[in-house]
Amino acid sequence: MSARRLSDEWRAHGLAARPADRPAAVAAVAALYRLIDAPAPEFVWAPSPTAALALVHDDPRTFPPVRFRSPNLPRRPGDWPVAARLANLVQNQRRSLDRALGRTESWHYEWQRLDTIAEQALTAGVPVPRIVDMVARDALNTTLRNCVRAPMRAELMPTTGGTDGMTWYGQHDAHWIGHYDVHARLGLAAYRRPDAELLALLAELARSTGWWWPGEGRCVMAERPTEIHTEPLPGALNGERRLHRDEGPAVRFADDTQVHVLHGTHVPTWVMTDPTVERVHAERNVEVRRSAIERIGWDTYIAQAGLRRIAAAGDPGNPGSALHLYDVPPGLWRRPARLLLVVNGSVEPDGSHCRYGLSVPAYFTDPVAAAGWTYGLSGEHYARLVRRT
Repeated sequence: MSARRLSDEWRAHGLAARPADRPAAVAAVAALYRLIDAPAPEFVWAPSPTAALALVHDDPRTFPPVRFRSPNLPRRPGDWPVAARLANLVQNQRRSLDRALGRTESWHYEWQRLDTIAEQALTAGVPVPRIVDMVARDALNTTLRNCVRAPMRAELMPTTGGTDGMTWYGQHDAHWIGHYDVHARLGLAAYRRPDAELLALLAELARSTGWWWPGEGRCVMAERPTEIHTEPLPGALNGERRLHRDEGPAVRFADDTQVHVLHGTHVPTWVMTDPTVERVHAERNVEVRRSAIERIGWDTYIAQAGLRRIAAAGDPGNPGSALHLYDVPPGLWRRPARLLLVVNGSVEPDGSHCRYGLSVPAYFTDPVAAAGWTYGLSGEHYARLVRRT
């Protein structure tokens, strides 16, 4: 299917781990500056977004924070900082592109994912433009925005009080740029010439560079990663992937800036290098705690944490697997609770079934009743419902 091939092409750009094509990126940014009647900037290259942000933070006059609702922003867009003018240009372009695709202003708030395989949707009579959306918007958005850019941003751009200027994500903007590009290349949309020319510049940047920050007469460009490690997203229908690496950072840059991700969960370095029961209990993020326990091993964690097993039972919702209910010592989780250890019914990309723990109220003594509670059901209803399905 042509839409899938083109979507795969854009996903490959978003996951590229090779040096930037600096001449192409510089030419595209200079052309964007010309579109807002600004002279071409001086270009400064950094080996990673972290190094780039250090340059941005050191020069707030060149890279002022952009807040569109700020009363200090001039009324005339022509007087806005370069970053704000570029953002306004692209925002207007995207509205125009959406109109060319027959979409209303409220479309972005109304659309829903169509969770099926594209070929099945085609057989079922789903309109071709909607199928293209599935593979060239939904799938790319899931991979590049949610599963790659989001954990990278969490690691590389922690909250800094609005002092980051305005970030453009280069290759990781491919999720929305590719969507419009695929519609055009399949002959499903005809864009106005100015919109098509702007889209071509943005597409060039997504193909050629990493993150970048436009400023007043100066633009800081970050190199792409030297390593990106991913795995198929469980249940993926249209090629979706997520960051993951067991033996090291999932993302690494030339200056050894690292991002650690386990099965899509962004984790701090200690989870990878020195997970301990004490650190697990001090961690407030549930997903990070789960990832750290999995690194330790559930059996080892249960023994070292002093959890006492209360009961075990077969899991009606996952035949062949068992439910184990443990008492959690007072104060360990800062509240009275019990741990229900279950086996995930979904198969992991490596073919295994992951075990995971669920916190349940301390009054439970029956593992099946505790499992039902996690679904909003009584234990009796949980067992009967699953047996019928």
